[in-house]
Amino acid sequence: MPSISASASASAHAEASSSLDWSGLKAPSIAEFEVLAQSAFDNLPDEFRALCADLIINVTEFPEDDVVKELEAESAFDILGLFSGVGLPQQGYAPQTGQMPNTIHLYRRPILDYWAENDETLSAIVTHVLVHEIGHHFGFSDEDMEAIEQAAER
Repeated sequence: MPSISASASASAHAEASSSLDWSGLKAPSIAEFEVLAQSAFDNLPDEFRALCADLIINVTEFPEDDVVKELEAESAFDILGLFSGVGLPQQGYAPQTGQMPNTIHLYRRPILDYWAENDETLSAIVTHVLVHEIGHHFGFSDEDMEAIEQAAER
């Protein structure tokens, strides 16, 4: 086995890293991800959550193939979340017969992939995707959604 030499700073970093036990760490399961999504939702401002009473949050591994095709994404990894249903600006006050409930879809594997490639916490990413997709439901602007995210961070 070849020996590996490292500079003093790399050696110090390796020493600090070796004190962590990485052997038992795994990516969160769908069930754990659902708990994370619920926690992110619970941390949103009260007045925002109150507007979301009838929304369903659904966590799955990936978007369906037809969703990837419809959104013209290069890969399923390009879609972190999706709002499906009829947004408030487009619907009347009463749901139509046979209308499926409004649903926020969070896609676990694409979100984990994004997390692995960026310097953000998983919680912050889930909150961002959740707020962005809920924002589609309400027709919020990017500025509105950013303000809601900032309020959730407090």
